[in-house]
Amino acid sequence: MSRAAPYAELSPERVLAAVESVGLLTDGRLLALNSYENRVYQVGLDAAAPVVVKFYRPGRWSDAAIAEEHAFAAELAAAELPVVAPTLIDGRSLQVAGVHRFAIYPRRGGRAPQLESAEHLQWMGRLIARIHAIGARRRFATRGAIDLDTFLRAPAAAVLASPLLPAAVVPRYRAAIEALSTPLQQRFAAADPHHLRLHGDCHPGNVLWTDHGPHFVDLDDARLGPAVQDLWMLAPDARALDQLLEGYAEFRDFDYAELSLIEPLRVLRQVHWAGWIALRWHDPAFPQGFPFVGEARWWEQHVNDLFEAATHLGA
Repeated sequence: MSRAAPYAELSPERVLAAVESVGLLTDGRLLALNSYENRVYQVGLDAAAPVVVKFYRPGRWSDAAIAEEHAFAAELAAAELPVVAPTLIDGRSLQVAGVHRFAIYPRRGGRAPQLESAEHLQWMGRLIARIHAIGARRRFATRGAIDLDTFLRAPAAAVLASPLLPAAVVPRYRAAIEALSTPLQQRFAAADPHHLRLHGDCHPGNVLWTDHGPHFVDLDDARLGPAVQDLWMLAPDARALDQLLEGYAEFRDFDYAELSLIEPLRVLRQVHWAGWIALRWHDPAFPQGFPFVGEARWWEQHVNDLFEAATHLGA
């Protein structure tokens, strides 16, 4: 399999063959769903409801790390939390077809949550608190944590090694990352957050709302980290955050010192995203999906944003 096209061999025929290899009879219908990190498809089954099939990006997670993701999802589902867990087939949730690893999920529809609705925000806050109560029972052994090594230093190294970063911008980018390092360390040290198992990427696109309320999908970024990580991306403003925390407090205590981590987490997400793009640029889907990242002006603005964040954090 070519590094330049990690999914080049994953033709529609092979997707259907992979699903049938685990004993499910397909009806030939196949719909590609929006995903850049992995490849995700809705697959029609003969005489059964369609399923969602996720093919994991080669080399990103070990089998053990994927097993931890699946076990966490199953643990949450067993507690009757609305989290979509992978289907067990012959006692296994991680399947293999040729060079590709994949998992099969029940299809769950829904619409985006209304982030201006106090009811929706409080509901999500209550459910996130219950997820965290279970997440605090034990720790991940292999999935890592939200820390400066993973979300600052590693993605910065990927950017600096990438031809995407214009040579003229390299010195300023290095300086911006260095300027961020100390205030970020100080913020995390001052908050001293307790790390627990998290959804990890709890943005509105990973919450689907139905007439019965929200359910959470895609634990692919589950890691250890502070509770506020699963809250801040759902809060477009201070009022929304207050509503989330009001619901959260009904089921779990929240350490308000973690609010000081929202801006650090926001800038770490920016740095991590740029590094993610740099690492994935060889995948043809990325230049097509993010053409602006190939332009020097995007990197110049990115560096300006990092310097501004460093100034704000250090103030």
